[in-house]
Amino acid sequence: MKPRFLPIFACLLLASGVLSAQDGGLRERFHERRQARAAGEAQASSTPDAVITAPGDYRYSLSHGGRTRLYRVHVPPGYRSDTPAPLLVSLHGGGGSMDYMARDENYGQLSHAAREGQVLVFPNGISRFRNGMFATWNAGDCCGAARDEVVDDVGFIRVVIERVMRQLNIDRQRVYATGMSNGAMMAYRLACEMPDVVRAVAAVAGTDNTRNCAPAQPVSVLHIHARNDGHVLYEGGAGPQSVDKALATDYRSVPATAARWVAFNGCQPTPQRVLDRAGAWCEVYAPCRAGAQVQLCVTDSGGHSWPGAVKTRGEPASRALSANETMGAFFAQVKPR
Repeated sequence: MKPRFLPIFACLLLASGVLSAQDGGLRERFHERRQARAAGEAQASSTPDAVITAPGDYRYSLSHGGRTRLYRVHVPPGYRSDTPAPLLVSLHGGGGSMDYMARDENYGQLSHAAREGQVLVFPNGISRFRNGMFATWNAGDCCGAARDEVVDDVGFIRVVIERVMRQLNIDRQRVYATGMSNGAMMAYRLACEMPDVVRAVAAVAGTDNTRNCAPAQPVSVLHIHARNDGHVLYEGGAGPQSVDKALATDYRSVPATAARWVAFNGCQPTPQRVLDRAGAWCEVYAPCRAGAQVQLCVTDSGGHSWPGAVKTRGEPASRALSANETMGAFFAQVKPR
């Protein structure tokens, strides 16, 4: 089916009642697309380099690598232009979008940013659609069109961060990245190729699948994963729930990912258990070079989801751990260079 016919086809299925709630999330994605279009029409894109003086949500586009790329900026209510704020780059999952990632009911990041005084940036992967839906990231061996077309997502995100730093008072010692699934994999690629900018990353439900990684300096890494993830298997490989094989790859395992970054950062190889509760545990590898650390947090349940999230598309997220609170505490421990 050609992409341009998808909205019409989905609309007919929805109207006829043929499409069920579990049909690959198409019903929800159709409504997301309609809502995103309405939001885009109601909120004109802001001037790219204009200084941001007020809290709120801002939408931008830029040209990079011969493509029009999209991103959003969320400035929390407590932002003050005379006080440097931390910056978190938040990367959506494969087949998602910046708009889905930026909805507080999905990931709770806006509420957490308000408490932390944190500026959020939501870049969008490449998509066939003007509003950015069904997008993917080139994270190395994954995923989809972004990988197959060797898209320069690292360069795009670097430009976005540079732009935001001109618009807002950002603490350059507190620039972090996080992501879900394919977005988590992209966060690992930023750690590999942008350690001069990104101080730490928090990867949720997505392992390190970079093809070449030789970080010039240590980057602190937090990895959060469910043992029963059916998409990106804990022990490696694509699970039975990875129905779109064009998006998938033979994912690196969680233990291999942690071991890789323990080696990169020159960490003590024996971890220390720092959290052990019903349904979840966390271990820290430290000390590491330049004060970095590697932390692994594992939940027993939750599948392929964001721990602590209220709204999920599949199995309910684990309540034994909050991804937002865990990464907030982790980032707070990152030492300045």
